Amino acid sequence: MSDAPASAGPNGATPARHAPGTPCWVSLRVHGLATTEEFYGALFGWVFRPGPQQLGPYVRALLDGREVAGIGQLPPDRHLPIAWTPYFASRDVDLTAETVRSCGGTIGVGPLDAADAGRLAIGSDPSGAVFGVWQAAAHLGTAVSDLPGTPAWNELLTFESATVAKFYRTVFGYEEEPVVSADFDYVTLHLGGRPVAGVHGLGQSLPRDRGPHWVTYFQVDDVADALDHLVHLGGTVLQPVRDTPQGRVAAVADPEGARFALLQRPG
Repeated sequence: MSDAPASAGPNGATPARHAPGTPCWVSLRVHGLATTEEFYGALFGWVFRPGPQQLGPYVRALLDGREVAGIGQLPPDRHLPIAWTPYFASRDVDLTAETVRSCGGTIGVGPLDAADAGRLAIGSDPSGAVFGVWQAAAHLGTAVSDLPGTPAWNELLTFESATVAKFYRTVFGYEEEPVVSADFDYVTLHLGGRPVAGVHGLGQSLPRDRGPHWVTYFQVDDVADALDHLVHLGGTVLQPVRDTPQGRVAAVADPEGARFALLQRPG
């Protein structure tokens, strides 16, 4: 993790409409929707209400009435990786999907309409990491940030940063800020001078059971307390707490194995 922004907007509020390329939503698909709601509800204080059902049963998580993330149910016969997926804003998801394909990525779902909420596509970059594209209509995306229980950062773990960062730059118009280091392969992706996501090249240290994948960081008040709570709820600690310039971080997984990170900001 490097250069995570302190906030996406003043007083915990994001802009009314996310600029193209901005991470605007995170979504998870699981086999046990009810038990997953219980886990994240207890961990982050989320409450849930139904969302568009085009891809099966789906709920939106809310904090104080504001939308934060989505959780959907996988069909029983689909054995897909259980993973949080970031969605990046687009003014024209069909055009973005064409660009993804022309740059060596794939589109596995869509583009399709999600009722009156908007239009989406789900694809993967040339390394195989899955991400979504969202063209907002009634649903603009994550409506609150910089509060406990909200997404704070999205980071791609991959083999090497340069090639895949070029893909995202071409698709979404990012500027790149690489870390100049012989032993740390990291590129921060910027929009309008603001860091919005990171690409971390791990080489042979990348977990072989997962391959390249995006990780969402969720903000918490106290990461040690959150870890204790997570374990009590049936989650798993993958990497213990470590101190970074952006705060205290731990890598974890929920009871179905979806990986994410907890972030306690400095101060």
